[in-house]
Amino acid sequence: MLEWKRDSHGETALLVEGARRVGKSTIVRQFALNEYRSCAVFDFAKASEEEKSLFDDLSDMDYFFNSLRLLKGITLYERDTVIVFDEVQKCPVARQAIKTLVEDGRYDYIETGSLISIHKNVEDIIIPSEEEVLEMHPLDYEEFLWATGDESTMGLLRDAFQRKRGFGDAVNRKLMRDFRLYMLVGGMPQAVSKYLETKDLAAVDKVKRAIIRLYCNDFQKIDKTGKAMDLFMSIPSQLAGNSNRYRPSTVIDKTRPGQLEDLIFLMDDSKTVNVCYHANDPNVGFNLTANRSAFKMFLEDTGLFVTLAFWDKDFTENIIYQKLLNDKLAVNLGYVYENVVAQMIRTSGNHLFYYTFPDRNRHSFEVDFLLSRSSKIDPIEVKSDGYNTHASIDAFCEKYSPRIGQKYIVCTKDLRKDGETLFVPVYMAGLL
Repeated sequence: MLEWKRDSHGETALLVEGARRVGKSTIVRQFALNEYRSCAVFDFAKASEEEKSLFDDLSDMDYFFNSLRLLKGITLYERDTVIVFDEVQKCPVARQAIKTLVEDGRYDYIETGSLISIHKNVEDIIIPSEEEVLEMHPLDYEEFLWATGDESTMGLLRDAFQRKRGFGDAVNRKLMRDFRLYMLVGGMPQAVSKYLETKDLAAVDKVKRAIIRLYCNDFQKIDKTGKAMDLFMSIPSQLAGNSNRYRPSTVIDKTRPGQLEDLIFLMDDSKTVNVCYHANDPNVGFNLTANRSAFKMFLEDTGLFVTLAFWDKDFTENIIYQKLLNDKLAVNLGYVYENVVAQMIRTSGNHLFYYTFPDRNRHSFEVDFLLSRSSKIDPIEVKSDGYNTHASIDAFCEKYSPRIGQKYIVCTKDLRKDGETLFVPVYMAGLL
């Protein structure tokens, strides 16, 4: 945000996109207070009709700004005032006004929004090209550590990753236990705050359930068929089924041509999920050969994923959380680790792709994630156990050897290098 303020010189508005309850409004308002002499905030989730009607006529900019001063009761300082449009998707005419306001050039503008690109919210307006988009995600692991008062661990992890030297089994066990706490609490600000306030994982779970219900209500509003909500709620079971793709036909009735793609776009656009597409030709430029009908789906926040996985209970009992925290629960947690790795890769600025191909016995090899690095591909396989066998990634690297950079096994063990394979503990996955 500081880079945008410094570099744009008012020539673009900043649009901060993210899921509901991810903290967009809080951080934008704090930024406005810290970096500007004055700010005016339009909260379109509860704005009056008088506030919304202000944007109906921008033919006289002096009149507009005088009306804004009176309405908000603030002083506007040229090039030192920011005007915030919070939840701008609820007032499309205000979003359209960004073009004219930016061209006027007197002040800066920041928008926040969820489900920004849903067609019904923009079908009657001209979307401004003067927007610079910034995605906001739940707290990543480093930010979670900061919240708990730990400002040193991540620096040590970066140093160890660069040197390709681990910490030893005893320290790794402690680091894994710390990381599993992040997996359970997640990165949604309300959940993190509740944990810091109470240290009660059952109380944290109630917060996360309220967020999930909010998401479900949102899906029902924008998709009256209920199919998007069903697809969302079925993410844990789809991953637990150990299939190499999400199988919508097991969740919803047959859809008309194009309807499934629209539903997946809607869900992806909500920022509540991370969609991982199959790369038909695993080479740099994955988007060129991405198969939009073959995909896996993860929750944006692994803390929410854990709660959704145990949705069959009225609440997730503390004993379940304690067993998960200590890695003692009798359930295959591989899909939980896969979700958190997807989250960490996506939060680091990468889009998600995977690859499958048949072996000689007509079974399938699967590489969980692919990263494009320079002119090479870095394949990633996620392992919660069985670290000594990694046939899929080995076969992939043999098949596409000229394209391969570094191959990674992301696991729960200490960092180590074995030949051409780097075994990386899951708490370092955001560094790949």
